[in-house]
Amino acid sequence: MRTLRFCLSACLVAGLSLFTTVRAADGPPNIVFLLSDDQAWTDYSFMGHPQIETPHLDRLAARSAVFKRGYVPTALCRPSLMTLATGLYSFQHLTSGNDPSLALANEKTEKEKYGQLREQLISHVDRQPAIAKLLGEKGYLSHQSGKWWEGSYQRGGFTHGMTRGFPQPGGRHGDDGLKIGREGVQPVFDFIDTAVNEKKPFYVWYAPFMPHTPHTPPAELFQKYKAKGIESDHVARYYAMCEWFDQTCGQIIDYVDQKGL
Repeated sequence: MRTLRFCLSACLVAGLSLFTTVRAADGPPNIVFLLSDDQAWTDYSFMGHPQIETPHLDRLAARSAVFKRGYVPTALCRPSLMTLATGLYSFQHLTSGNDPSLALANEKTEKEKYGQLREQLISHVDRQPAIAKLLGEKGYLSHQSGKWWEGSYQRGGFTHGMTRGFPQPGGRHGDDGLKIGREGVQPVFDFIDTAVNEKKPFYVWYAPFMPHTPHTPPAELFQKYKAKGIESDHVARYYAMCEWFDQTCGQIIDYVDQKGL
């Protein structure tokens, strides 16, 4: 027999984060962390939005603790993600902005100096008790996908992942990891299979670039919201992106259920 525990928290700016833990009676819980990007806390049907449909997250919310007054004290992408990765406030994990200040060095004309400043920012994660690191000490396998600013996934303590990170080309906030969701979730499935085969508990960090711009939803979802009378194409695309994110979460949830985890 298994036990299920869910914790849902709405985060301004960062979007909605959701921890799902599934524990077998004879072992530690498996953990799946779902995080939307640039989605208002109101923009889920379980939060009362009259048009956006999020049926998969609605079902989780129905059996979860939902913190409707939750907020992030640092309303910016990178500091919020570091808080979620470490459990620390910004003044503790020392990340308060997305990129080094251009007042310290020009990114285009002083590339080497700017790169040193970027590395200095990333190095904070090396000294923090990141959740993936702590779980690794308990025998967990962990997988990073989606948004991640702190260099390669290994620096955050993940055993598996997609982001190559700075100083690799394009390694600012996700590079290859940003393909997740928009190009399917097979890497997450493959990781879960690996953990099951190795008989290890697992931690999944699923933080796709959704519904963040560019708003490129499937045509059928865009047309669905246009048919609801949404006059603005921009708004219809955003609403469609929110439902697309929900669909990808549903795929992961269903995969875990099908595995009987």
